[in-house]
Amino acid sequence: MKIEKDRVVRFHYTVSEQGSEPLETSEGRDPLAILIGHNNIIPGLEKAMEGHEAGDKFEVDVAAADAYGVHQEGLTQRVPKKYFKDAKLFPGMQAVLETNFGPRAVTILKIGMSVVDVDLNHPMAGKDLHFAVEIVEVREAVEEEIAHGHVHGDGGHAH
Repeated sequence: MKIEKDRVVRFHYTVSEQGSEPLETSEGRDPLAILIGHNNIIPGLEKAMEGHEAGDKFEVDVAAADAYGVHQEGLTQRVPKKYFKDAKLFPGMQAVLETNFGPRAVTILKIGMSVVDVDLNHPMAGKDLHFAVEIVEVREAVEEEIAHGHVHGDGGHAH
């Protein structure tokens, strides 16, 4: 069965910044499970998966614009320190900031007495990525998964 919209794909991956050592891998863990066509992974990787099937192994380079976006200068915000719940903060560290739209990864730029300046760009913004992928399984999604826009059960979301 080939990968296309509304199919569930379980896969292993290793990602690195192009020309660098791996940043993250799923090897040694359960494969990642996603529903294709519902914005569950970066667009460049999802597009590269289309047409593949279980057992396929491939490598693909994904430009920053098709990954986590280009780095936008000036995308910073000053946030009250209390929103970091007494975490030990230092410039350059990654932190998660709870927002009205859910958690958001930020990079700490500067720490004041009562406020913290953060960079709102995704930590991987502006980076061209290289993926090594192994497709483990491809199956039809059930109606509930399509309605909810994500995988349920093994490797996915449980309600």
